[in-house]
Amino acid sequence: MNKIIIISGKQYSGKDTLASILLKKMPDFKRVGIGDAIKIEYGKKNNLSFEEIEKNKHLYRNDLIELGNWGREKDKNYWLSSLSKMDKIIVPDIRVLDEVNFFKEKNAFLVRIESNIESRKTRGIIVNENDNTETNLDNYKNWDFIVYNNSDLEHLNKEANMLLEKFQKHIEEII
Repeated sequence: MNKIIIISGKQYSGKDTLASILLKKMPDFKRVGIGDAIKIEYGKKNNLSFEEIEKNKHLYRNDLIELGNWGREKDKNYWLSSLSKMDKIIVPDIRVLDEVNFFKEKNAFLVRIESNIESRKTRGIIVNENDNTETNLDNYKNWDFIVYNNSDLEHLNKEANMLLEKFQKHIEEII
């Protein structure tokens, strides 16, 4: 049984920050992003480094979304296939229901991070707010844990601690 935590949320909701907090508390886990595979592929096609794309995501977001959707149209699990065999991972960029369902079948712990638009706008430039990759999971209700991130880092740390307690119970239940 693989130990997997997935995190979903809108852009600049704090998915990567939450993942970083969790990784400090669980050093045997590693971060593996679906978007990383998309960014690497995009970089190869456009002669851009991963770091350049990451630093200026807002400039490339439309093209990254298009490439991501292209892969998902070929095979709904196109970007997920390499992750399915890994253990002790945190996947902080779940965007659509097919991705949630894929990991749910693997007994992953499903996390949603909620943050209002005002808080998110303080963290970055919001683009394509109505794209399917931003709205597809708005009405999904079967999360194992929901994190509310409209406050400060101290609050997010407290939420992460509660999440970890629930994750431990999840692991015990499925073993």
